[in-house]
Amino acid sequence: MIVADTNTIAYLFIQGVHTPAAEALLEADPGWCAPPLWRSEFRNTLALYIRRGAMSLKHAQRLMREAETLLRDREFRVESPEVLRLARESGCSAYDCEFVALARDLGAPLATSDKAILRAFPDTALAPEAFLDL
Repeated sequence: MIVADTNTIAYLFIQGVHTPAAEALLEADPGWCAPPLWRSEFRNTLALYIRRGAMSLKHAQRLMREAETLLRDREFRVESPEVLRLARESGCSAYDCEFVALARDLGAPLATSDKAILRAFPDTALAPEAFLDL
């Protein structure tokens, strides 16, 4: 099981330079999970692509459905006190700390390319490429 942050999820579904690593990560461990927050963050990412004219509404809707299918029954709530404690101690956003808290709750690694999270939580967070070396 891997906790995937929203960037990792986006890399999987929105084609770009990071897509091959995300695809390899999914192949290595298809048990991705995330806190429910990922939905709003991913929708916001898709909306940005739509507004920039880089993606059609229809395509964005299809990607959202595919992502929801991937994470169906693998969304887990996290406790607010723990998220706030992690945010205070690390200086990272509460949004980011939701993913860290979930990874710690599940005893699973967090796949993220967010440099601040990687620095603040080296015991929990790994870049997607690092999982390929495990």
